[in-house]
Amino acid sequence: MTINMGPQHPSTHGVLRLVLTIEGETVIKAVPDIGFLHTGIEKTAEVKSYHQALVLTDRMDYLAPLNNNLGYSLAVERLLGIDDEINDKIKYTRVILAELQRIASHLVWLGTSALDLGAQSVFLYCFREREMILDIFELISGVRMMTSYICPGGLQAELPKGFEAKVREFLKAFPPRLQEYHDLLSNNQLWLERTRNIGILTQEDALAYGASGPTLRGSGVVWDIRKVFPYSGYEKFDFDIPVGSTGDVYDRYMVRMLEMEESRKIIEQALEGLPEGPYRVQNKKVTPPPKWQITGSMEALIHHFKLFTEGYRPPQGEVFVRTEAPKGELGFYMVSDGGPKPYRMHVRGASFANLQVLPRMVEGTFLSDVVAAIGSIDIVLGEVDR
Repeated sequence: MTINMGPQHPSTHGVLRLVLTIEGETVIKAVPDIGFLHTGIEKTAEVKSYHQALVLTDRMDYLAPLNNNLGYSLAVERLLGIDDEINDKIKYTRVILAELQRIASHLVWLGTSALDLGAQSVFLYCFREREMILDIFELISGVRMMTSYICPGGLQAELPKGFEAKVREFLKAFPPRLQEYHDLLSNNQLWLERTRNIGILTQEDALAYGASGPTLRGSGVVWDIRKVFPYSGYEKFDFDIPVGSTGDVYDRYMVRMLEMEESRKIIEQALEGLPEGPYRVQNKKVTPPPKWQITGSMEALIHHFKLFTEGYRPPQGEVFVRTEAPKGELGFYMVSDGGPKPYRMHVRGASFANLQVLPRMVEGTFLSDVVAAIGSIDIVLGEVDR
């Protein structure tokens, strides 16, 4: 028989409809059906200035908005030709925030995926640690999730006093908490039975379907944009790329668990080497003047007025920038026609590409294994239905 799983199914992690053909408990065919959310973010960006369009990126993968901000900002900066003006203070701060966001995203994945398979307490523990990270985001921006803190030209504001202490507090508390998750799940017999040899994705299929991130690395492919095409100073940090061997749900679980530890190492290194400097490029055509200048300088007031009414105008051209987001490879393709608004913005979202491989994972398995496979891909429908 043919049945619908979703689009409002609690285990599809968003409005995803799966058309499943089953024989008994075995899935014969699976067809992912998207388009129920369809935010239209890419089209909306074309009628916004470059600065206004930034806030739209927070709403794609809404569990990793700072990673979206970073990819977008790098693309706009390359369009403007100011990417070599970004100082180390901005780069290191961006890395710290991006890796904190990666951990926060993985914590939501771990808690919800464990809950899908019956491990209720892990869900509560994961949100306990995520709250610490959101407190840091609130400290720097006043907002817990959609911060828009990383922006073209640098950062929205100077890092406040207490930022470093708050991050170090999290770094100290996190390792024993991560060990708690391992103690609860990694050798738990029920967890092993629900994840081992379930939802297998071969290396060949992962590459052929364009999978990326932990979904690709879980199949044993050593590929991380931070290593292959370093950006924002990632080449200066020492970290490993965890990979799996079987390509099953357990491998994808373990890759993300190990990635959280690697992210912690990167944050520590960036925090130790965090230099002094301005939080924005010193380019009056791109970034607004300090507030104190506006009251005493007509030139500063004009720059401020023109930036927020007209926006800046990158020269004609096109760029493609790829970054390693928590879900996988996040690419921004930007086209400028010389005007103050993007002529075209297209996003290569990892969740969209990774969702293609779901039928390869679940066809021939039991219906209950579909839930485990979806969770192991870690999709967010805001990134799929852009």
